[in-house]
Amino acid sequence: MLGALSKASSSAVRARLSSGAPRDILGRAFAAKVDGDTLSVEVNPFTAHKVEPPSTTVTATKDELIKYFREMYLIRRMEISADMLYKAKQIRGFCHLYDGQEAISVGMEAALTYKDSIITSYRDHATHVGRGGTVAEVIAELMGRRTGASMGKGGSMHMYKREHNFYGGQGIVGAQVPLGAGLALGHQYLDDGSVGVAIYGDGAANQGQIFEAFNMASLWNLPAIFVCENNHYGMGTAEWRSAKSPAYFSRGDYMPGLKVDGMDVLAVRAAVAFAKQHALAEGPIVLEMDTYRYHGHSMSDPGSTYRTRDEVSNIRQHRDPIEHVRKLLLDAGLAEVAELKALEKEAKKEVDAAIEAAKAADFPGQDVLAAHIYKEGLGMQLRGVDRMSWLTAPKQED
Repeated sequence: MLGALSKASSSAVRARLSSGAPRDILGRAFAAKVDGDTLSVEVNPFTAHKVEPPSTTVTATKDELIKYFREMYLIRRMEISADMLYKAKQIRGFCHLYDGQEAISVGMEAALTYKDSIITSYRDHATHVGRGGTVAEVIAELMGRRTGASMGKGGSMHMYKREHNFYGGQGIVGAQVPLGAGLALGHQYLDDGSVGVAIYGDGAANQGQIFEAFNMASLWNLPAIFVCENNHYGMGTAEWRSAKSPAYFSRGDYMPGLKVDGMDVLAVRAAVAFAKQHALAEGPIVLEMDTYRYHGHSMSDPGSTYRTRDEVSNIRQHRDPIEHVRKLLLDAGLAEVAELKALEKEAKKEVDAAIEAAKAADFPGQDVLAAHIYKEGLGMQLRGVDRMSWLTAPKQED
């Protein structure tokens, strides 16, 4: 009986993922109107909890759409290249790829500034690039080189861009959410008109610390945006196996929430802009981004044992975020095929150059092994011994 129920639940989830509700690319493209270089588009409706949702009519200029297309394609190319480098054993350790989810990172940054703070999970490559980092920094970090985002010491899960208020990927599932609430508290204390954004996945959504952070953020009306990237599968586990209520946008209970088409960069941009305004005026809000990852949970997960190839293919065909923007541009006559192909070629060239630069870079040496643990210049000692003394101590004979 339990097996029958599980199969039925699995079929229901897969049907919902592939049914075209959210509507497919073709349906959304036909809803567009052109006025000069500006496009007016009807995005999929937002599902709201304890808040009036924003308008589904959004506008974007040609330049904005071209920018989003290039940024998403660059991230896609970077992640596919990381997959190949990992399989060639030039990247070791953990590696969590973001291809399929590009609209969230790009759409979010389109609605924020670098004064806003972001903290995310271990699927953080795209966030680093979105926060002003480079593909070269990401690839070098993945390959453990000095020129990487964290000097080659953090790897896939630990990239940071402090000068642009990116507080990194976090390896502990869900631990970034209370930290994100703390960042929001900092913005509230400074009264600087900025928000703290904490990103987590559907697999982490059941962590107790997330609900504790929700409670504190609501009590103190923190300018916090909690973003659940719901790609429907955790570590080999579908959402229907792990969550009694997969309506993650309503999990804040007393906190408002929105469910967003996370495969549409314009819908994401509109939702995050709305959420920022709400968070600054009223307090915290939850955004559930309905998205999909094309790769497995990590490189150790083939991503094919718990979902069908047809399911993945259907999402690629009908909901791919890059192809959606490509179709909007082409159908509206705002770009030519050759123009977009040139952007793709430029992005490929940038990624290829980043790979070659990373291969030529040095690995971190002993001089940085103990760095970035304590603030420099404090003269910290442990049991009377300076923490760096081992570097200058005479070597013991074998």
